[in-house]
Amino acid sequence: MNKVMFISLGCDKNTVDTEFMLGLLRDRGYTLTNDEAEADCVVINSCAFIKDAQQESINNILEAAEYKKAGSLKRIVVAGCLAQRYAEEIKKEIPEVDAIVGTTAVDKICDAIEGKGDFVENADRLPLPETNRVVTTGGYYAYLKIAEGCDKHCSYCIIPHLRGKYRSIPMERLVKEAEFLAEGGTKELILVAQETTVYGTDLYGKKMLPELLKQLCRIPGLSWIRLMYCYPEEITDELIDTIASEPKICHYLDLPIQHASDAVLKRMGRRTDRAELEEIIGKVRKKIPDVALRTSLISGFPGETEEDHKELLEFVEKTRFERLGDFTYSREDGTPAAKFKDQIPERVKNRRRKDVMALQQRISADKGKEKIGKIMDVIVEGKLPEDNIWIGRSYMDAPGVDGYVFLNSAGNYMSGDIIKVRITGSKEYDLMGEAMDNN
Repeated sequence: MNKVMFISLGCDKNTVDTEFMLGLLRDRGYTLTNDEAEADCVVINSCAFIKDAQQESINNILEAAEYKKAGSLKRIVVAGCLAQRYAEEIKKEIPEVDAIVGTTAVDKICDAIEGKGDFVENADRLPLPETNRVVTTGGYYAYLKIAEGCDKHCSYCIIPHLRGKYRSIPMERLVKEAEFLAEGGTKELILVAQETTVYGTDLYGKKMLPELLKQLCRIPGLSWIRLMYCYPEEITDELIDTIASEPKICHYLDLPIQHASDAVLKRMGRRTDRAELEEIIGKVRKKIPDVALRTSLISGFPGETEEDHKELLEFVEKTRFERLGDFTYSREDGTPAAKFKDQIPERVKNRRRKDVMALQQRISADKGKEKIGKIMDVIVEGKLPEDNIWIGRSYMDAPGVDGYVFLNSAGNYMSGDIIKVRITGSKEYDLMGEAMDNN
């Protein structure tokens, strides 16, 4: 049972859990492999946030089960959100699965692989694995998960049931972890949690994200620090001022607002109305004029009318987010919204989502044109050798969810190098540029 393969699905928080589990396995003497044909054990770190994610997780488990039936695998372990939510169902319906590891038991992964049982702990437990992570993102950028769980209980969201109440990770541990990542070559540190903006309230009695950011900014080697998952109602003047004043913090803010119609926001259980959203966004843009604002929206929430949809479109047109994603509502068992009347047909959800994304594509294209002629710092990600084109990201682009900068250069770079680029062109979501060392 020496060779273990990991399949990590879902969000960046899951990625961090996977990296800690890999660290524990390495420390125990296991060999990590990416080849399922040579693996003795497969661990699937699953996602259960929405139906599509659940199906992807199930498909991966079923594929592993086929390998086990053929004799290639000796053991299958399912970890993560699907395991936390449907432990009994997984073991019953897919008997090839040997062990279950829930979201709050990542520190028990070695015991699960070694046949010491299933580990689905209380959702409010906070595992703090004593290991250094095995970074899987390439090393030049890494995620720092600063908290677990959520207390918001939005009516559409299953996360509090899967991940428990909000628990901040102690600041001294986060700083030590960030120092380890920086020493390993991480240039861009991306702070994630179900919600980053209330960090510290449970441990220290007040919001401590600004203080955490200041401590992280002092770490040598880190060049960019990026903030994700900032709930609008929790953004304080102190946080805005910290972002504006600390050179290492990207002028980028991810604000998951979900909708702009007051009626829909109320049914969602959100804590802001449209007027408050506009006030917060206006304040951020006034204090940080070059800020890139990202948001995520939900189309087709139960009871959403055509008027609600038109109001959302009008809000998107007016606000002109630099980055925006829209998802159709997913009806999740165990959430209040699943029982709401006036569920929207899938075809209507999809049409409304397309409306939003078509509008955002035009806005994004317009904003891209505004960057032409400007000089921007770009972090290099790699190269397209057949086209002799380098790929990178500006401060406006988080990995995996935003666009890229494609650039011409005769230079020879390493992933993670940050270079000056003159923007020469744009597409709907991407920019083209020329490295300044060409001149």
